[in-house]
Amino acid sequence: MSIDIPENKSSAVFRFVADASAPYRSMCTDCGVSRGASPADCGKACQFIQPDYPTQEQQVHGRARAGAAEVFFGVHQKIFKARLKKPASGAQWTGITTRLAEVLLEAGRVEAVLTVVPDSEDRWKPVPALLTRSEDLQQARGMRMGYAPLLALLDEVQQRGIRKLAVIGIPCQVYALRALQAKQQLDELFVIGTPCSDNTTTKNFHKFLSLLSPQPETINYLEFRADYHVELRFDDGHRQTIPFLKLPLANLPGDFFPLTCRSCVDYTNSLADITVGYMGGEGDQWLIVRNERGAQLLSLLGEEVDLQTPGTAGRRKNAVAGFKSNVERAAGGLPLRTMPDWLRPVMAFLMPRIGPRGMEFARARVEMKAIESILHLRREKPKQLRAMVPQHVWQLASHYGLTPAPGETPRSASSEDVGPRS
Repeated sequence: MSIDIPENKSSAVFRFVADASAPYRSMCTDCGVSRGASPADCGKACQFIQPDYPTQEQQVHGRARAGAAEVFFGVHQKIFKARLKKPASGAQWTGITTRLAEVLLEAGRVEAVLTVVPDSEDRWKPVPALLTRSEDLQQARGMRMGYAPLLALLDEVQQRGIRKLAVIGIPCQVYALRALQAKQQLDELFVIGTPCSDNTTTKNFHKFLSLLSPQPETINYLEFRADYHVELRFDDGHRQTIPFLKLPLANLPGDFFPLTCRSCVDYTNSLADITVGYMGGEGDQWLIVRNERGAQLLSLLGEEVDLQTPGTAGRRKNAVAGFKSNVERAAGGLPLRTMPDWLRPVMAFLMPRIGPRGMEFARARVEMKAIESILHLRREKPKQLRAMVPQHVWQLASHYGLTPAPGETPRSASSEDVGPRS
């Protein structure tokens, strides 16, 4: 790997440049560890080998998850519905994630922020970057789609003598970061996490955009919203919304989402200090403040942010059970689309009104991911199921009759540990 340093020496943007492909791993999202100085660290850092969430939660948060809410969302102090009172231009929602990193730099709490910025030739392709000025974080606003070896830049962090760092990352990156945190010998580390489960390559994402619009190159914004619609924005300023049920998912190849993403067990980014997403936000952002560092982060925003208690409505059970049935019948990586065409517009109208909303929507999504992970691993990597699926994921799936067969859990866990609980 190498670091691309712009000719303008006043710039503080250091971009990762891949000199070669990452070493081959059968289950890999290219978090960057294998591209660094110690690629063998993958063995203890990878989320897709033998993750140990209870131990990592104890080290990061001071305790493992406990109670019904934390089985879903991980260790936390508070959950909020939130929005910046003055939304940032170019942000995916109102810009809370980027603003948190900006204020850390402005307040001198960190020396640099490790995040992703768009590729100079492809606005959707994420490129890891190490930013040391708050104004440079404007480049990081918005959503990228694809795999970015973010943690490869940890070598640059050490070489530059940076001791106070913030990282914005997705779950597989954050798990590896936490596993290697002690090795980094940082004086301060703030981790801002975003939820993630269904990532794909940037090339695949462009194929998806081409199915949504005859001019996909003019799309500059895409978001899966909590009202069961995808929102598109275009360079000429116009917007378009498409109901989930009308998305052309049946036209995507079965491997559009790789097995890593179909078997991810950490949608909510449970090892971050604060998770910033949208699933429980009812149209706003959704904050999960996990520990005291996360509380400190949020406090830095002061009066800039409007915080409310998230609402909840609807019932998720039928939706999640239907999802489980589709995944069980699926021949490949995507659920079967069995709904008649005439019914889809009706359901597209009803779902935002009667389907799960707010926190119920978030719970539904977490349960779906638990079910999806187990079923896809059973089909494609049965020998890895025991090592990859934590107990709390089995607990979520058990509410839908999905329980471990003999040999599918570690010897220390019994079927009683993962049965249904109220």
